[in-house]
Amino acid sequence: MAARGRDGRREARQVLRRGRAGALILGLAAAAAITVPASASASTGASPVVGHVYVNDNTKGTNTIGAFDRHADGSLTPAGGSAFAAGGAGTGAGLASQGAIQITPDGRFLIAVDAGSNQISVLRIHFDGSLSLVSVTGSGGTLPDSVAVHGHLVYVANSGAGDANYTGFRLGFNGRLFPIPRSTVTLAANAAPADVLFNGTGTKLAGTEVGTSVIDSFTVGFDGRLTAAPGSPFPAQGLGPFGSEFRPTNPDQLFVSNAHNVGAGTGTVSAYTDSFNGTLTSIGASPFADQQTAPCWVEITHDGQFLFTVNTGSGEISRYQIAPDGTLTLLGSTPVAATGGVGAVDARLSPDGRFLYVDESRIGKVGAFAVNGGNLTELGTSPFALPADATPAGIAVS
Repeated sequence: MAARGRDGRREARQVLRRGRAGALILGLAAAAAITVPASASASTGASPVVGHVYVNDNTKGTNTIGAFDRHADGSLTPAGGSAFAAGGAGTGAGLASQGAIQITPDGRFLIAVDAGSNQISVLRIHFDGSLSLVSVTGSGGTLPDSVAVHGHLVYVANSGAGDANYTGFRLGFNGRLFPIPRSTVTLAANAAPADVLFNGTGTKLAGTEVGTSVIDSFTVGFDGRLTAAPGSPFPAQGLGPFGSEFRPTNPDQLFVSNAHNVGAGTGTVSAYTDSFNGTLTSIGASPFADQQTAPCWVEITHDGQFLFTVNTGSGEISRYQIAPDGTLTLLGSTPVAATGGVGAVDARLSPDGRFLYVDESRIGKVGAFAVNGGNLTELGTSPFALPADATPAGIAVS
């Protein structure tokens, strides 16, 4: 009897365990059915969203930011809620500048110039790519057209005639900008600065002056203020120095496009060594021929091996290989398909370096190119339309 009692209890425990196991399997199956995203369970074949693209629309009156969902195949679709109010006003005309919109290094905020109201807007970037306004701050001058960001340090180029300058700010954790006392560097009345940028370590800042064909070079102090390099500003190696970028893999190499050389096919790109005190020294046979017209916007691959410059006058993107010493070798040019590409402006690579996005301001669209080393191929679905009334300036990619 005792043995049968033990056997009965053992059988009961086994039945209970089997019941629990079955319930657990059913529960896991139900949970899986609940947690599978609709996009994954649906057989739509749509490429997943992996990031976002933002353009400063520079719309007259209320300025807006156009936003796209960026898909794994490089294609773009309008983000929900786009376009987003920037908080200030645009000019309704193109800005002759590079870097009119930037994403902060931590990915939390987007900073955009409001050239029509002489302000700088900071917007919070949400998980889904949507934007919400955080703050609007006076730019410290008139007609702001370019922004540089390194950590919590922000500099703005103001290009207004008679009021041109670079002015510094601190970006607070909450997204508000605070002017740095005595940070403003006054420029010549006709300077027309087109770009302001930090090197990768934040120890140098450079700016291009289209109107006077010079390049400003500074060292950056611990207090965020600038000290001009001996000999700054430096004469450019062509007319209208415009777009510029420090090499991502070497913060002491600076590359600048020369946009206003006279005649078709006379564009060039200059290469400089930026010394410890900010002095710029020409590299090799710089400037390097572009064989196109009006090279304005410059972008360098994240591995530092290739440079792309957008020729807004001839509608081509020139492609260079960068040697370790900074010497450039022209590989060729890739046409921007839409309307012959004339009017294409700012360009920015995706974080993984697989795609190059080009702001085609003339037609209010964004072009997309697949990147394979130093080669570019425009996507068959490119370009992608911006919001109506946009006169876009600058592009940022996450």
